[in-house]
Amino acid sequence: MLDEVERAVVDTAQRILHGAELAFHLPAAPTSRWHRAGVSRRTERAMDFAGGMVLLSFVVGWTWSVATVDARTDDGTAVNRVTASITSALTTADAPTAAFLTEAALRALLPLRGESGLLHAQFREPGAPLVGDTLPEGAIVHYSSGTVTDSALADSVVRAPDDPGIWSVAIKVGAAIRPLSDFNVITLKPFSAKQRGKIGLYYIGNWPNERGRGAARYAPPRGFIEVTQENRGTYVSEHFRLGDFLTKNQFEVWPKYLVLETRLVDKLELVLAELRARGIQTSGVKVLSGFRTPQYNRGGGDPRGRAALSRHMYGDAADIYIDNDGNGAMDDLNGDGRVNIHDARVLQDAVDRVERAHPQLVGGCGTYPGTASHGPFTHIDTRGYRARWIGTGDGG
Repeated sequence: MLDEVERAVVDTAQRILHGAELAFHLPAAPTSRWHRAGVSRRTERAMDFAGGMVLLSFVVGWTWSVATVDARTDDGTAVNRVTASITSALTTADAPTAAFLTEAALRALLPLRGESGLLHAQFREPGAPLVGDTLPEGAIVHYSSGTVTDSALADSVVRAPDDPGIWSVAIKVGAAIRPLSDFNVITLKPFSAKQRGKIGLYYIGNWPNERGRGAARYAPPRGFIEVTQENRGTYVSEHFRLGDFLTKNQFEVWPKYLVLETRLVDKLELVLAELRARGIQTSGVKVLSGFRTPQYNRGGGDPRGRAALSRHMYGDAADIYIDNDGNGAMDDLNGDGRVNIHDARVLQDAVDRVERAHPQLVGGCGTYPGTASHGPFTHIDTRGYRARWIGTGDGG
């Protein structure tokens, strides 16, 4: 009887152990991600092969692009020099360092933006120095004007392009290239291009001291900016364009020629900033008179009030007014309900503040009342010494 009980206990224990083995038996781990998704080994091999071919095509295409970039031409349909440089930067080990140096080079060019920080252009004679400081070693300044390119090593003195024109600017260091956005170097047509008072069909006249007599501040201009119908909208600063400063005559003659100094444009932007700081909107600023050719200054329009040696002939003077409402005349800037010479004096007050903060831009400032042909305006120049007056007629 005891033997039967023992056999029953042993048999029961064996059953329990067998059940436990079944309960804790785990299936073998899947050998790949495809098995976990229920994909057969045959299908897995086909999908791995297809993925490998796609990856290989990407590698071959990228390698071919990099290998053949230098052989392509700048014909507008292939990779140009700037694109080639960017591609090179993506595949060159020293690209981060080059990019850092390019940032440093751009900072070195910040003085080109002027005291206002709002200049979009600098005017230079061909080949003249562009900035006083040197750029990082190995930097190259790239200039581009339409389909024409030029470049200059920046290891010594950075110079303007050798040909007259309007040039965009980019800095390249190593494999990195960065454009100087919204900025142009404008190189001048030499003064010698004026023959018998004209350049081409455009009549300019002659400066009183072309033979070298008189004070240095009345020396003839260094050269002329050639303004065409296509480029007259080029911004020279945040608020002003080339066409704003053209002499208002010979309307059908193109190209025209302009004398303009960047220090004047810089001062005008600083004056507008002073007005904005006092809550005066300046988006409607207008140039009543900018550059005047000697021929126009002597006899064009109404010559009353014009000085024989007007700063307008030297490119560092402008008569401006604020016309935000678009009615063609000065706005009521002082808020007294009237438009008169007192509104022009609001601009003069701003000029005074600018000259105290930036004495290198000191110059003349005259306020003018309205006439039958125009409203009040303010004359601003950078003649090099302080002068103030109340004018009549069409300005100084």
